[in-house]
Amino acid sequence: MSRSLSMRGSMRARRDLPPPEKTIERLESMVDGGNFYEAQQMYKSTSARYIAAQKYSEALDILQSGALVQLKHGQVTCGGELAVLFVDTLITGELPYSEQIFDRIRKMYEAFPRVTVPHFLGDDYDDEGHQLSEAISAAKVRAESCSSFMKAAIR
Repeated sequence: MSRSLSMRGSMRARRDLPPPEKTIERLESMVDGGNFYEAQQMYKSTSARYIAAQKYSEALDILQSGALVQLKHGQVTCGGELAVLFVDTLITGELPYSEQIFDRIRKMYEAFPRVTVPHFLGDDYDDEGHQLSEAISAAKVRAESCSSFMKAAIR
């Protein structure tokens, strides 16, 4: 393929991307409907198309929206992955630091769910011990996902 055809195809791809608002609405509906995995794959592939077209602002909007809605639904691994991709997009697009960017990162950080852990074990140790074990496991997943996001953001 000649270089000019390749460039025309690339420019057409940039023009043909739908407005991110429609994509965001559709994907949020998928997550709200419980289709977490399918939505996650679409968040990643759709944002990759915007990144390839150098539409970094739109890609950031999609990734932030995805991270927030996945985290709202307790999908910590999915939300954390999209939050890290948000930071990676900042780096790829060589976008300068700004208060607005910092506020967006802080908003995603604050969306990571907090886990409450029982303070004491009562008479029903087996049941409460199991609950404690589950709470600790959930806290570990949240901490690891949030930690990955923050490490990427600090780079």
